[in-house]
Amino acid sequence: MPASPRMGAGEAVARVLEGAGVGTVFGVIGGSMLELLDALHDSPISYIGARDERAAAHMADAAARLTGGPGVVLGAQAGPGVANLATALAEAHLAYSPVVAIAGAISRSQSGRDTFQEIDQEALLAPITKRSIRVPHADRLCELLNEALRVAMTGRRGPVVLHVPRDLFASSVPGDLPRPSGPVAAGAPADQHIEQVKELLAVSERPVIVAGGGLKWARGSADLDRLARTLDIPVVAATGHHDVLATDHPLLAGQAGPRGNRLASRLTREADFILALGTRLGFNSTFHSSDYVNPQAAIVQVDIDAIAIGRHFPVTLGIIADAGEAARGFLAAVPAAARWQAWTRTFHDERRLIEAERESEARQTGVPLSPARVLGEIREALPRNAIVTLDTGAVCLQAADRLKFGRCPGLVTPLDFGLVGFGYAAALGAQAAAPGSPVIAIMGDGGFGLTMIELTTAVQHDLPVIAVVLDNRAWGAEKAYQRDFFDGRYVGADLLNPPFADYARLLGAEGWRVSQPGETARALASALGTGKPAVIHVDVDPDAIQSLRKDLFTKR
Repeated sequence: MPASPRMGAGEAVARVLEGAGVGTVFGVIGGSMLELLDALHDSPISYIGARDERAAAHMADAAARLTGGPGVVLGAQAGPGVANLATALAEAHLAYSPVVAIAGAISRSQSGRDTFQEIDQEALLAPITKRSIRVPHADRLCELLNEALRVAMTGRRGPVVLHVPRDLFASSVPGDLPRPSGPVAAGAPADQHIEQVKELLAVSERPVIVAGGGLKWARGSADLDRLARTLDIPVVAATGHHDVLATDHPLLAGQAGPRGNRLASRLTREADFILALGTRLGFNSTFHSSDYVNPQAAIVQVDIDAIAIGRHFPVTLGIIADAGEAARGFLAAVPAAARWQAWTRTFHDERRLIEAERESEARQTGVPLSPARVLGEIREALPRNAIVTLDTGAVCLQAADRLKFGRCPGLVTPLDFGLVGFGYAAALGAQAAAPGSPVIAIMGDGGFGLTMIELTTAVQHDLPVIAVVLDNRAWGAEKAYQRDFFDGRYVGADLLNPPFADYARLLGAEGWRVSQPGETARALASALGTGKPAVIHVDVDPDAIQSLRKDLFTKR
């Protein structure tokens, strides 16, 4: 029997990625996989080269969230290049984002010799990924790449690393490439579960739906819309997922908990029935506290991961299912007579009050500008199809609940890792994944300073992301803690920033400097019209800072 034809390892990897539907990969060039980079030269897959591996992996993370995944990043240099991925993989791990990192490794013959750039990469990344896999032989390279893609996308998603020794990329592999194995899809709730939900709703007077990231991964926004309207029940978004419904949806309350608003928080605190769709009811949404979730409520929790169900709050009914399928299935759970009309009417009244308050905030005329004024101007200027990425920090947490979104997914945030410096690189990945949509990154000055070099990536690859940098010349959240709990004894909190707009223009992007009411909206409209990367540098009131978690400290 004739031997099967063989091909270069780099070409084989490129073909496997093509077969998996990967359209763009991100990375930083390195000597450990030049064969793969050479194969990409003639591949339909686009390559976006970043200036730092961490930023490249954030780009892959955001691209995965926009496309449904997987997002692929190349850690093309063994040792330091792969170690640079660690922060971004930890971010993806806690965001349950299916990032697949193809990581260069030293040649097998040099392993264990303390050779140049040798570290234990597998052990380093294992705790912050779903799998950290080393390829032992060239003939298993494509098999294990398929496995990495499958694991990243199956069940509760997450990052996977495939470590490829340098000598394997210089080898040939079997030319009969394995067929891609798709992810294992979860199903819908069973009929008896739907009947139980119907029984619980029949006696409820204060029901609420809480929807999170699982609903977004399931692409279930339209199903959630139908369910909420059919039942006439308010919807609360888990933190970082305010885009589960369009912001102008009549039943959306916004984000609950310590990162949200008082209306959404009241709904979950007072509800007697909570339908949790694709959310862990985790720390950022609840602080794991009855201050935000009624301990007496009947909770029906739907999640693709059995371990997540009932982990933080006891449930009346836990269902392992796809959140979108569940939303469709629960349309059959409408009780004969609803008892919550007064609850929903009160919700509408309170929502109108909050909307009026935010319109008032957006009309503040003081200088220096308040963050609320700036966010109000951005809110009104955002196109309906815009994608917004955020960083971590006081201003960005305000933004998540104050902005408007017309599409799902339309919001990309750091979520539970709370990573500063995520937002701008994520915006570049989002733009690469959704080239027809405007992408706006809202950053603090500290976070933008961490990744501003990636503006060169935006210019080089023609990614017209707009960065709106709210500059209070400080690490704002920490400075607020020092002000409120340490008698204003400031150490390390203040920042010296360059003129970000001038910096943008030096690199070939557009730039605006804003300091007066009305200028942010005009600058954003102008930036959207250029079709080029841009930075809008907004001077905001340095005293308008707030502590994010006051439970961390006792007032002196």
